[in-house]
Amino acid sequence: MATQYEIEHGIKPAENTRRRRRQVDMETFTSHLHQIIPDPSESAEPHHNPHAVPNPADVGALFRLVQDQMGTLATTAPNDQNRDFLRELVEALEIDVAHPPMQIPGVSQEYLDGLDRVNRKALKKDDTCPICAERYLDDQYCLVVELPCHHSHRFDLECVGPWLRSKGTCPLCRKDLNKKKEVVVQEDDEEDDDMNGLYA
Repeated sequence: MATQYEIEHGIKPAENTRRRRRQVDMETFTSHLHQIIPDPSESAEPHHNPHAVPNPADVGALFRLVQDQMGTLATTAPNDQNRDFLRELVEALEIDVAHPPMQIPGVSQEYLDGLDRVNRKALKKDDTCPICAERYLDDQYCLVVELPCHHSHRFDLECVGPWLRSKGTCPLCRKDLNKKKEVVVQEDDEEDDDMNGLYA
């Protein structure tokens, strides 16, 4: 079976290429997300009703899809650290499944598309995705992204995509990625001083 990347780029997978065993299924998630929140770029006429929000049952089902994906990966986790991390993610999603928010707090597709890509040459042989626990370099066409919260928070885009689109936080540190970085302006103490006696 070809990956989404191979389908989009017309690449025929080699017979002897190692296939990834564990991977998040983004297609089902993306399909459901587009059903409850239409993509404004695809719509001929965007709606202007501020009260038009997704149905809570549909939102809960969206979080359930992500939760099921993480739970499935946890059952085949290669080590305790990965299993514990995935179980934490499953538990974090439980409140959203049971009590869906009025609006999905996730990041936009544009945000996801704009994440910094990690150059293949910058990856070490044993670097793995925290979610799928697969080595990045085992995938001939790996697409690794670095989250803005910390340079070490790197993931396969397909693995982290559903979490970011639904939760909007880093899976590792839970920093809200929807918040803009605050620009700190330092005031110059000398600004108030009379420069060259101009005001004397």
